[in-house]
Formats: sequence, structure tokens, C-alpha cells
Amino acid sequence: MFSETSRLNPRKWSLITLLPYLKRYRNRILLGALMVLLTNLAVVTLPTVLGRAIDGLSSATRSDLVLFAALILAVGVVEGFFRFWMRRVLIGVSRHIEYDLRNDLFRHLQRLTPRFYQEHSTGDVMSRSTNDLSAVRMVLGPGIMYSFNTISMTVLTIGILLQIDPKLAALTLVPLLLVSYSATYFGRKIHQRFERIQEQFSAITTLAQENVSGIRVVKAYGQEKASVRRFQEANQEYIKRSLALVRIWGVFYPLLTFLLGLSGICLLWYGGRRVVSGSISMGELVAFMVYVTRLTWPTIALGWVINVVERGSASMARINRILAQKPDILDEQTLPIEKLKGKLEVRNLSFSYGEINALKDVSFKVDPGQTVAIVGRTGSGKSTLVNLLCRLYPIPRETMFIDDMDINDLPLLKLRSRIGSVPQDSFLFSETIRQNISFGRPDSDLELVREAAWTSNILDDIDEFPEQMSTFVGERGITLSGGQKQRIAISRALLLDPDILVLDDSLSSVDTYTEERILERLSQKLSDRTSILISHRISTVQKSDLILVLEDGQIIERGTHRELLEAGGSYADLYQKQLLREELESE
Repeated sequence: MFSETSRLNPRKWSLITLLPYLKRYRNRILLGALMVLLTNLAVVTLPTVLGRAIDGLSSATRSDLVLFAALILAVGVVEGFFRFWMRRVLIGVSRHIEYDLRNDLFRHLQRLTPRFYQEHSTGDVMSRSTNDLSAVRMVLGPGIMYSFNTISMTVLTIGILLQIDPKLAALTLVPLLLVSYSATYFGRKIHQRFERIQEQFSAITTLAQENVSGIRVVKAYGQEKASVRRFQEANQEYIKRSLALVRIWGVFYPLLTFLLGLSGICLLWYGGRRVVSGSISMGELVAFMVYVTRLTWPTIALGWVINVVERGSASMARINRILAQKPDILDEQTLPIEKLKGKLEVRNLSFSYGEINALKDVSFKVDPGQTVAIVGRTGSGKSTLVNLLCRLYPIPRETMFIDDMDINDLPLLKLRSRIGSVPQDSFLFSETIRQNISFGRPDSDLELVREAAWTSNILDDIDEFPEQMSTFVGERGITLSGGQKQRIAISRALLLDPDILVLDDSLSSVDTYTEERILERLSQKLSDRTSILISHRISTVQKSDLILVLEDGQIIERGTHRELLEAGGSYADLYQKQLLREELESE
């Protein structure tokens, strides 16, 4: 649905993607439209009552005055009743659709692969998920409500005016026709300038998000003033674009007021002459004037609705660009699985990020329960290989197999639930330690959580915190050290009871003694599970069943620790350098 509509002109057709949501609530919208009609029927009744009261003043009795007062009061009460339900129903619909659209957008964001997030900043996605969604809701609520109100009020009022005096109505309404042209012209300008405002708002959001998330780096390098200056410049550009929109409004609203005033002048000049000539009564002229006044708000509301629609259209076009994005990975789910044995085979695997080759003709086998280690320089393709194992990127068919099944044929969610992956970036949520560890299994009892924490050698640290497992870690785990965050991330993976465990340089921030204890406990806990270790430390991988040495995306050496040392190649050279570094550090 979204991909098709995205090919249309985004300015003109972006709101078409909301039709399924409107259809979902069509009964409520029709009820709201009925409330609008009943409200306006009450509104157009009042001037007629007022006009007849004025015409009957010369011969009215006390009871007549009481009757007219009671009628005016009754009409006001009826109008207020239906206006309440009009707003409650239609504004309520907009909130429901906003809820549905926000959930659909978030669900779609969850389906998108890392490639999308590499190309789009967090601030931009946040802006579209919040500020743009609010602009779309204004179209669905007040926009629809005032559109119905303007159309019905205009039709009813013009019909009555033509009935009272067609000539006077024609002369009075001619200036209002210019409003339609003005609204169309200024609407285009509003759309263009509001879209530029939203783009700049995304840039500000991104800048603020990055500086808040990286505040320790900003302070460490003394870049507070530079950061403030960049934010001020971005904010100044936002003000500049906002003022450009304000200038449009500065012309649009006075123009509407002028056209309405021109209509009033025509009414007083020609209407007065009609009263003097006896063509219409004084009460009819007063009623006519009230009706024209009643047209003032719908006319002004027309301009406001156009502004809301143009803003919402610009925002929906930005949202549609996200919804039109298709995940790189499709879950075909052709071979259902419950557990994995852990047999892994890679055959002639090549992979690239655009024009950058990350892996070239990689092949190896891992039997169930074995531990394979991958070492190599930064950028050699180690993380890419394990990311492909978790199917975070599209994988060519017939290149990677788990338990003799092509990885592309395995259910995506089930596959990932059976692989415990700890990436280089040990991301923690702004929750408690227990919630972070049990992220993959929220229903886990405390004993299982503590057991996972013990295995990763973080339990003693947790017990020393005042609130222990209930300790909040702050945004991205800011209150914890790097080593503590890594060990909590390992605990999170262990709690899944995975069939395959992947540690992507996940022990780099812990000391060698702690690393040794973690690896020993992992070997006991996962003795029958397949493990994949990525590390720069030889001490981490030397007990592995198979060690792969990557360089420029290719396997240049393979074997056990002893075999690779005897070969005297890159692995042996790396080992000697690390031994020398440890000796120098110990002196």
C-alpha cells in the first residue's frame, strides 16, 4: 500500500495513505459529520428567529418577547449540545487514528534492517515519529471537523441568503470567491515552507540527540562551546525558515480580513438601499448581516484548514518515505524449527556494503558443540560474518547453512531467538539491571537472572549496588563501567539459553583475570553449545577448537592455537606482539 502511493506526487497525494485508517472509523466519522450538520442547522436557525423578533418589535407583547427569548436560548442550548458531540466524536477519531498510525510506524521501524538506520539519523526518525505525526493528527481531527463545518455552514447560509435576496447575496458573496483563489495560492507556499521547517527540525533533533548521548565525549574534549554554537546555528536556520512561513501568514490573514470587510461594505451599501426601497425588511437585513457574519468564521477556518492540510500533507509525505522502505530481509519461514543442533557451514560466502567488499569467498565448517574463534585486524570482516549469521543483512542463497539447512529458509524470529548474540556495542536500555538482563525473556524469575549474571561474573558487582537488581542503569548504561555493561549484555544473551552463542569482542573492556573466569564459566555452562568468539586478544581464543584469521575479508589462516603458532604466520606474529606488550606493561 505505502510503496505504491509513494510513487505519486508526495505533495498532492501523500494523505491518500490515510484512507485505510479513515475507512476503519467511517461510522464514527459519519456520526461526527451528522453532529456537524445538526450543529449548523441550529446555528442558521438563530438569525431567522432574531430577524422575526426585530420585525415584530413594533407590535410585540410581553409574552412575545419571552417566547423569542426562550427560542433563542433553546437554539443556543441545542447548538451547544451538538457542538460538544461533534468535537468529541471527530477529535476522538483523530486520536484513535494517531494511535494506530504511530503503532504501525513503530512496527515498521522494527522490521527495517540495519542498512536503513545507517542511512537515516536517529533524530530524523524521531522527528517523523513525533512532530510529523502530530501534524498529521491535526488534519484527521480539527482539519476534518472544520472542513465539514465550513462546507455545511457555507451551503446552508448561502442557500438562505439567496432565499432572502438573490441580488444582495450575489453582490455580498463575490468578494468571498476571491478567498478560494487566495487559499489555493497561499496553500502551495505554506506546504513548501513547512516542509523545509520540518527538515530543519529533524536536523536540530539529530544534533540535540547526538550531543546528549555523547555528552561525556563532548566534555572530555572541551567542546561545549562549539556544540552550543552548532546548535545555535541550526536553531537560527529553523527560526529563519519559520519566519518565512510567518510572513506568508502575515499576508494571508489580513487579505482574508480585507475580503470579508469588502463583503460587509457591499452589504451595508446595497442592503441599506433595499431596506429604504421596501424590498426587504429591517429584520431581514439584520438576519442577512448575521448570516454573513456567520460566514466569516468558516471563511477564516478555510484558510486555517488549508494550512493544517498542507502541513499534514508535508508531514505525511515524510512519514510515507519511511513506510515505503522495504526490509532487506524477508521472513519466508519455509522450514520451522524448535531448537538448533549448532552445526554451521559457510560455503564461498562473499558480501559487500555497496561498493565496499567486506567478505570474499569465505568457507569453513563448525560441528555442534565446538567453539570457533575469529581474529583479525579492525575492518577485516569479523563482525560482518556474525551479523550475517543473525541475518541482519541479506545473505546469498547456498552460502550459509545451519544444521544443513539454508539460513534463508529458517524462520527469522525463531533463528534469532536461538542465537545469543552480544555485539561490540553493549547497548543497555534505561531500565533496571534485571530488566536489561531479562530483555529477551521478560518472564524469567529472579533465580535464572542471577544465574546468568553469575556466569558472566557480574553478580558480585550487582549485589554491591544499593538496590542490587533494581538499580537503574541510566541511558545506554551511563552509570556503569564499560566492563560492567559488557558483562550485563553477556548475561542477557545467556538467559535466552541459546543454541549458538556469539561474542563479538564482548570482553574487550574487562581485565584478563575477569575474562578468564568468564570463559571458564561459559565453557562449563555451554559445553554442548556452539560458540563463536571474536576478539583481538589471543588469550580469549587460544582454547578454541578452530581459529580463523581474517584479513581484507578473506580467511588467510585456520587451525588450532598450537597449529597456527607452529605455522609462524599472521596469528603467530600477533601472538608475539601481545606477549611483548604484556611484558612491557608488567614492568
